[in-house]
Amino acid sequence: MLEVRDLRVRFGRFTAVDGVSLSVGPDETVGLVGESGSGKTTVARAVVGLVRPESGSVLFDGAPLGPVGRRPASLQRAVQMVFQDPRSSLNPRMSVSAIIDEAWRTHPSSAPSGDRTTALHSVLDDVGLDSSVARHRAGELSGGQCQRVSIARALAVKPRLLVCDEAVSALDVSVQAQILRLLVDLQQRHHLAMLFISHDLGVVHQIADRIAVMRRGVLVEEGPATDVLGAPQHEYTRSLLDAALELTRES
Repeated sequence: MLEVRDLRVRFGRFTAVDGVSLSVGPDETVGLVGESGSGKTTVARAVVGLVRPESGSVLFDGAPLGPVGRRPASLQRAVQMVFQDPRSSLNPRMSVSAIIDEAWRTHPSSAPSGDRTTALHSVLDDVGLDSSVARHRAGELSGGQCQRVSIARALAVKPRLLVCDEAVSALDVSVQAQILRLLVDLQQRHHLAMLFISHDLGVVHQIADRIAVMRRGVLVEEGPATDVLGAPQHEYTRSLLDAALELTRES
């Protein structure tokens, strides 16, 4: 479904992504892992069209994905992103109903043909939120509720690929677990593909079918999650795994 080929992204003289290639198949979750500054978020932003590559290509069903403003409506809708900070990704003054309605107005082909209130409540129920949340402003919600609204906003337009950029890192551990379980459930029920970005292998192992590891803009290891976690081949991957195990022991 998604294919990234030899992607290179530069910011001035700094090379953020240097020749990265990866793919995400239908109904598959690929975890892209690396420490801060490794280039993983830049890859995610290139996939959704927020960053323009210097070279390489990003394809969806074989069709090139250019900058988001130049994509056909069907491809804009097909690839949606869930950002790291749920509070800053939502307008705190907007009600939840207005946030979801804005998504439908932006992508009218995905808007419900029947009663929008019923459709709104269905979207909220899908992410584990009560219908009463619809009338609340985003600024009144908890971090976990805000992230559920962000996911609902993405799902409202019926995407095929969800790009999650550190989608649980701003949440406390108990809420992280809830959101991860939600994403796994949604992926299965809606037959979504997911590119899940994280610095934490301990988080990624709970959700990913395959894992790709980035360091300093380069992909250093990639394979089935069981192989990467069970027998990592690269020293950097082993260090990330050791750090995740150490955090688990401390908690």
